[in-house]
Amino acid sequence: MRRNYHINIVSVVAVLVLMTACTPTVKVEAPTEPITINLNIKLDADVRVKLEEQAKEDIESNPDVF
Repeated sequence: MRRNYHINIVSVVAVLVLMTACTPTVKVEAPTEPITINLNIKLDADVRVKLEEQAKEDIESNPDVF
């Protein structure tokens, strides 16, 4: 009877150890480097639209250029 008691305790401890070893952990940490957002695409589009509008105005005001 005493031997079965020890085997049961060992079994329970082994199951608990295995269950805690299999539980996933999630860590939320702040990044070490600052977050940068690249806005070159938007700025590039603005510059192109402005240049195209200026070119259209220049061509309309000077039709003999081309």
